[in-house]
Amino acid sequence: MYRVLIFLLLLTGLPQRSGAQHTIGLPEIINYNSNDFHTGAGMNCIRQGNNGILYMATNDGLLTFNGRYWKLHRLPNKAAVRSLALDSSGRIYAGGHDEIGYFFPSSDGNLVYHSLKHLVPPVGHQFADIWDIIISGDVVYFRTVESIFELKKNRITFFDAPGGWLMMAWANGLLYTTDRSMGLLILQNGKWEPACLNVPTTGLRISSITPYHGDTLLVTSLTNGLFLLHNKILAPYKTGIDPLLLNDRVNCAVKIADNQYAIGTTGNGLFIIDGQGRLFRHFSRSEGLQHNNIRSLLSDKDHNLWLALENGIDLVNYSSPLHHIYPDRNSQVSGSAITVFNHQLYVGTSNGLFALPLDPQEKDLSANSGTFTEIKNTRGQVWSLQEVNQQLLMGHQDGAFMISNGSAIQLSGNQGIWSFLPLQPDARLEQLVLAGAYTGLLLLNYTKNPQPENIVKLDSLYESMRFLAADHNIIWGSHPYRGVFRMELSADKKTVIRKTIFTQKDGLPAGTNNFVYRVKNRIAIATEKGVYEYNNATGRMQPSAYFKPFFKEMPVRYLTEDKEGNIWFVSNQLTGVVDFNHPADSSYFSITWFPGLPAQAGTSPGYIYPYDKENIFICSGKGVYHINYREYMNAGTHLGVLLSSVTAFSPKDSLIFGGYIVPPAGQRPLVRLPEKWNSFHFEYAANVYPQKNNIEFSCKLSGLDREWSDWSPRTEKDYTNLSYGTYTFSVRARNNTGNISGTVSYTFEVLPAWYQTGWAYAGYLLAAAALLLWLFRQHRKRLQHLEAQHEAAQKQLHYLHQLELYKNEKELITLQHDKLASEVNLKNKELATITMHMVNRGKLVARIREELLLLLKKNTLPGAAGDFKPVMRLLEDAEKGDSDWEQFAAHFDEVHHNFLSIIKKKYPALSSTDLKLCAYLKLNLSSKEIAQLMNISVKGVEISRYRLRKKLQLETTVNLFDFLLKVTE
Repeated sequence: MYRVLIFLLLLTGLPQRSGAQHTIGLPEIINYNSNDFHTGAGMNCIRQGNNGILYMATNDGLLTFNGRYWKLHRLPNKAAVRSLALDSSGRIYAGGHDEIGYFFPSSDGNLVYHSLKHLVPPVGHQFADIWDIIISGDVVYFRTVESIFELKKNRITFFDAPGGWLMMAWANGLLYTTDRSMGLLILQNGKWEPACLNVPTTGLRISSITPYHGDTLLVTSLTNGLFLLHNKILAPYKTGIDPLLLNDRVNCAVKIADNQYAIGTTGNGLFIIDGQGRLFRHFSRSEGLQHNNIRSLLSDKDHNLWLALENGIDLVNYSSPLHHIYPDRNSQVSGSAITVFNHQLYVGTSNGLFALPLDPQEKDLSANSGTFTEIKNTRGQVWSLQEVNQQLLMGHQDGAFMISNGSAIQLSGNQGIWSFLPLQPDARLEQLVLAGAYTGLLLLNYTKNPQPENIVKLDSLYESMRFLAADHNIIWGSHPYRGVFRMELSADKKTVIRKTIFTQKDGLPAGTNNFVYRVKNRIAIATEKGVYEYNNATGRMQPSAYFKPFFKEMPVRYLTEDKEGNIWFVSNQLTGVVDFNHPADSSYFSITWFPGLPAQAGTSPGYIYPYDKENIFICSGKGVYHINYREYMNAGTHLGVLLSSVTAFSPKDSLIFGGYIVPPAGQRPLVRLPEKWNSFHFEYAANVYPQKNNIEFSCKLSGLDREWSDWSPRTEKDYTNLSYGTYTFSVRARNNTGNISGTVSYTFEVLPAWYQTGWAYAGYLLAAAALLLWLFRQHRKRLQHLEAQHEAAQKQLHYLHQLELYKNEKELITLQHDKLASEVNLKNKELATITMHMVNRGKLVARIREELLLLLKKNTLPGAAGDFKPVMRLLEDAEKGDSDWEQFAAHFDEVHHNFLSIIKKKYPALSSTDLKLCAYLKLNLSSKEIAQLMNISVKGVEISRYRLRKKLQLETTVNLFDFLLKVTE
């Protein structure tokens, strides 16, 4: 009890700190409005999932953002989403008017809404908006004004409000709520019990409860300021912003660091206080917010602040080592020169010089609190600040000034002064100082108290000299439009005795936009195509071999060197650093770009002031940027990449992956698509929201690409006309410090067309085999045909040859035949002659015989018959003519190819008379002639013919002559 009383006394005794000041460095604020997310601008609350995606309850539904792409998901009844909560399984519980449920990704990564309204008891089916959702383990609580629904084990019960539930919060493992008639309550053992015992809370409109320290809770009220709750004792919490809070409404609060708390109000924007109630930072419309009415707060995984506004969303890059400093909050003039001198930060701007006292304990100068004060007599453009001989000189459009005791003492006023160049290495010693003026050079004979009369203009030089550098006795200067000057001074330093101007004809890539600096103990000329140096041997400018590995041929406008030897530069209005302390894997240096950090715009080359590793100042068009480079390089921001969507193209587009889940590695193809869906569009993003301009991506489609693509800031990739097969799309991200994220992959399969399937290929194989077989057969037929043609040709040739031979032979045979025919004719003539002779002889013998017989009949002489008998016997022998027949037969067989022999052999039954008859018939003799030759009558010849036919067994229809002609063939 005593500890409680001491606690109350301590709390009530805290002094009010209304005059507290916030830090000068403001983090970057990124604004998102309806033009970005294309929905209504009213936001109710913001939550973040394990995958880094942001979920926002809006008047139009559930809005999601992955750093690049916005998507809207509506409730079934199109009601406004008033509250959100995410559980560990990925469910996004949402509540709206008369609707309760959750969104959950489907297998294709698209968010699908699942209503739980059917679980609400019938008596509570009609309810108003769900204003709060709290998840405690496996229990989910939904608050309306009339009831609090408890979802547990797929069953909903509810607590009716005695007077109306006004708020619900979860803190230190306990559920808190406020009722209009019972005040602040806590749920214990299933019952609502008072959470505050010392003071009544019924009239206290509590808006939020958040952990404060240990078991103490920070309680915010709408109009009564802040309180601390400890062991059911509620006490006011006095802070430095109480006057503002008591005249405003506190909507929300969240703990953002070990000792810092963010408080969102209705009319004054965002306050950040420390554990002692002191104001640390304040963000409102004047600091870059879109609106001062903050409805909800979220501290994301990278400790950045998301503000749900009345008309948009703001991101405060709270954890960033990059801050913005405005010397003049009202006009936000551009910065032009910066230096730290005598524990004060001086910022030269386009309208005067401003100073701020620095806390020696703060290593990060942007964390200093206070307000910049304007140095008197400095209105106008400040060009440079230079410490010389332990005093601060200022180059101004009105001349040279010395800054002392909060005011500016003019040293020269004839013309504007760009910059100062001490002529001795140690600027703290008494020396001569050159000043680059609008028309030439001025020599300041510097003493501890320099006077205007000690400033002398150098002769022989009238060009504007904004950029100066010294190389022993040689002074280098540059004019942005005339070239680079190399000047040798006289012994008294008052005259330029030798001047050389270098332009494009002297080796520079162009005659304009050349800037001279001294870096790494070298005179470096920053040009539009890299850095050049002077070659003493040739007397010309040439690309610098030392700087070329860093800058190659990129345009460079500004160069400076920090205390650790790193080279800071400006190229294409962007700031970068060549870091030799964090070399890349394959080199002795690395280059870090700051895409979100634009350098001085316009024709100015820019200005960078690397005070130390924790404090790099960069002038910009609005104030000054500050980088804690050590913190920037050691930042542990988680770099993750998200696959936002995958779309397949055909006659119609089809979203095949919604981006809310990542397929497990090694899983089989998620989607199998017909061959007509062979063109794809991939969208991806990095969940590092404030650094979206610093992120580059590289992707690869396994199955098509062999190598990763070049790094590019593009967040989408297209592939068209993919052949069938299985593909895996992979993407990774890289930030400007060289950190590379893990890889996110998505696998899909394009199915082959019907004519590309295995069955089709089997058919093709069979068809090819059949075609080959057919071709083989056709080839064989062709060969056979050719062989046949060849054989026919050979036969034709042979035939022609044989025909020629036959012709020749025929001619020979014809000749022989003619000869033989002649011989046969001759023989036949001989036979005919013999035959005729025989016939005539026969006739003659017969006639002689007849005459002798007549004579014997007439002769009556005795003995005469006996005398004539020998003669008659001779005549009879002559008539028989056997010898003649034998001679005739021999001649006949010789002429007619052994006719008689052949026919005798074929028909052995033939008699000699038959053979004679055959021979005579063969000679085509008439019957009369045959009768005479055979010494028979004509009738006897016919009888002999008849007998011959019978022996030859011939039909009556067969001609005997024709038969005899063919019988020997």
